[in-house]
Amino acid sequence: MLEEVERWLSTRSWSVTDRPLHKVLAAKQRTGQTVSVVLPALNEEETVGDIVAVIRHDLVEQVPLVDEIVVVDSGSTDGTSRVAAAAGARVVHRDEILPRIPAVPGKGEVLWRSLLVTGGDIVCFIDADLRDFSSEFVSGIVGPLLTDPEVDLVKGMYDRPLGGAAGQGGRVTELMARPLLNMHWPQLAGFVQPLGGEYAARRSLLEQLPFPVGYGVELGMLVDALHLVGLDALAQVDVGVRKHRHQDGQALGRMAAAIYRTAQLRLARGHLVRPALTQFERGADGFEPRTYSVDTEERPPMAEIAEYTARRVA
Repeated sequence: MLEEVERWLSTRSWSVTDRPLHKVLAAKQRTGQTVSVVLPALNEEETVGDIVAVIRHDLVEQVPLVDEIVVVDSGSTDGTSRVAAAAGARVVHRDEILPRIPAVPGKGEVLWRSLLVTGGDIVCFIDADLRDFSSEFVSGIVGPLLTDPEVDLVKGMYDRPLGGAAGQGGRVTELMARPLLNMHWPQLAGFVQPLGGEYAARRSLLEQLPFPVGYGVELGMLVDALHLVGLDALAQVDVGVRKHRHQDGQALGRMAAAIYRTAQLRLARGHLVRPALTQFERGADGFEPRTYSVDTEERPPMAEIAEYTARRVA
């Protein structure tokens, strides 16, 4: 491992217990910074309500750490919006944000648009499919941003059990993202969960970053933040165990293709010969091909969007 990464692990890799909640709250009150929590959601009625309720109870009502909880619904056909609103979130529908730019499917699209409907100096993203959720996911990753002005982005790190086996989750991380980062951006080799959906960052950084519209958003954000603010402005916090819904192998294949595409763009900004992925499923007549397009679109830095800059001026 690079000496720089070893040093980073000792100075920028923490546990949630390193910053007790009362110290995090004191830092927030002293600095006057505001915190927005964003949950991107698509058909998550089984889990989104519990997550919102825990954050609201622990970090709004009991301790005033979080200033707003926003669920951005990206086209759910179940009761996601109703459940989230009942639990105390402000629900915004993806297609209602920046309507002059037609929305495309993808997690990164939702995160990018969320900057237009939130106001916090610090924005904390939390996936909406987590089970047995603890508010320490929020307080843990927001803590360094409130207490250390030199930190701009914090990723959560955690165990990811799969089928009862500890540490076997994060298959795309281990098979695609980690090899890419180690080979091409070795400064980022110390991140335990580079693709994790729980992270927080200063708005001043997020508004300068391009957002891949799909699954490549987490890798793209790490790489771009490294180049923009440097390794010492990035950090990670151990928040325990992450339990969530696992996707099947083919869905993971499509995710891996999007992540590879994101990496390829950042390596060369070159031409992708075939922006598609063919997979196979057994049908009545044998194996049948299914071809999926790979997310290639990226949204520009939000600071370049007129509606966003106009809002900041107002």
